Amino acid sequence: MTERKPPGVDFESWVDKQIREAEQRGDFAALPGAGKPLPGGTDTTYDELWWVKQKMAREGLSPLTPTLALRKEAEDVRAAAADAPSESAARRLVTELNEKIREALRVAPPGPPLGLTPFDVEEVARDWRERHPGR
Repeated sequence: MTERKPPGVDFESWVDKQIREAEQRGDFAALPGAGKPLPGGTDTTYDELWWVKQKMAREGLSPLTPTLALRKEAEDVRAAAADAPSESAARRLVTELNEKIREALRVAPPGPPLGLTPFDVEEVARDWRERHPGR
């Protein structure tokens, strides 16, 4: 489609003609993704930073600073420990998290203050036993 719109020709009819001719030539026959939904799902809201988010996801980057990411992980681990299949699994989750917290306290990562201290493993285990009686 390298030709220019001739003067005096309605733009819409010129575009329609170009599309029709390309379809007749078969230019659209074997396009990748033909017949599949557009990436991004059915969300109709426009996000002007969509390309930044896709790039970060491809590169495995997080929008959170290391301290905020550790805070989020602490929330997730506490919830996972409460629903763990066994007390030993809950202890293991919290022990691994505590190692990361202690390391972050030794060497302050960039970002806002961590605001966490290691969790009491015995307290988490006690909470787990209360939530899962008879196990």
